[in-house]
Amino acid sequence: MSEERGLLEAAERYLTRNYRPAPVVFARGRGCELWDVDGRRYLDLCAGIAVCVVGHSHPVVTEAIARQAGTLVHVSNLFHNPLQIELASKLCSRSLGGRAFFCNSGAEANEALLKIARRTMQKVRGRPERVEIVAMLGSFHGRTIGALSVTGQAKYRDGFGPLWQPVKFVPYADLGALEAAVSDRTCAVLLEPLQGEGGIVVPPPGTLRAIRELCTNRGALMLLDEVQTGMGRTGSLFAYQRSLADDPPDGLSVAKGLAGGVPMGAILVTEELARGFEPGTHASTFGGNLLASAAALATLEVIDRERLCERAGSLGERLRVALEGLVAERPAVAVAARGEGLLQGLVMDPAIDTPAVVAACREKGVLLSVAGGNVVRFSPPLVVTEAELDEGVGVLRQVLASPPRV
Repeated sequence: MSEERGLLEAAERYLTRNYRPAPVVFARGRGCELWDVDGRRYLDLCAGIAVCVVGHSHPVVTEAIARQAGTLVHVSNLFHNPLQIELASKLCSRSLGGRAFFCNSGAEANEALLKIARRTMQKVRGRPERVEIVAMLGSFHGRTIGALSVTGQAKYRDGFGPLWQPVKFVPYADLGALEAAVSDRTCAVLLEPLQGEGGIVVPPPGTLRAIRELCTNRGALMLLDEVQTGMGRTGSLFAYQRSLADDPPDGLSVAKGLAGGVPMGAILVTEELARGFEPGTHASTFGGNLLASAAALATLEVIDRERLCERAGSLGERLRVALEGLVAERPAVAVAARGEGLLQGLVMDPAIDTPAVVAACREKGVLLSVAGGNVVRFSPPLVVTEAELDEGVGVLRQVLASPPRV
């Protein structure tokens, strides 16, 4: 029996069955490459679902983690630590200019964002009647009860009710429906700058600015979930900065790529929203610990030093053109290509078994993922090379030549 087979049997025996992991056990990685425990090499164009923005085992991040692990890992937020303060300063100065709260994941960040928005409206603005959240159909904000409550996909919510209320859902980027939904009871409008798990859905130009203006005019807060789009993935440090740099949202959540693979989440909020969190109102035992903060600071250093935001923009355009080429070659199989930066998707015809397409690519040594049920998602490390993107697209082309069907 191979080492991998033995581990897979143990996983089947001891792990809960809330995942459907591929039958692969990874042992090591470097850059955009992974090797399983039996030594087989894979090209990783998934990046742990848009997490490993600087690739695997980047020497700058690895050294920072090792150095910090040998110095001090955790003291809790009963005390200050210098790395959390430095990280907050850098993130705030490069986003909303306000303040930061740190936690451990995207779902936790979105929970904090919802809590601080409600408390700001009730305690800072003195509008206790404004408790309603307006969210988007097709959205994904996490698996906790609060995050599920604002996630606009029934498959994630089924069996977990009753959920947090009141929440209204409107079609993503439908300005008419949003204008009708936002009322004098609306606390905040929550959306992703582009939908990731919903299928790499990009809003029409001007949508975010129109929503910003609507929220301002109606007295509601604008909240952005940048868990998947943040940390350079779409061509700027945060996706909103390409259209709302001069009129930003009131708050945003970030996680996934924040610490290059070490679990970390955060919310970045304006000074007004920050007033919603007074001592004792919210907390996270591990939030902003020294180890995660060291990893995040090193990740930011690499993003800047290697110009990964600019790289995501240019290589993302190259990838988009390549995926549009697959649509032109196989119009009965692939119907559209869409995305921004290095978050791109190839939309499959409903007759194609998209998960099976991704599985076939994995069998050929290329890791991709499924978004929205029928979209092949590319979310590679931002250090990916042109040759590696070409390799991935080439393998996908081979699979689509004789695609698995539903």
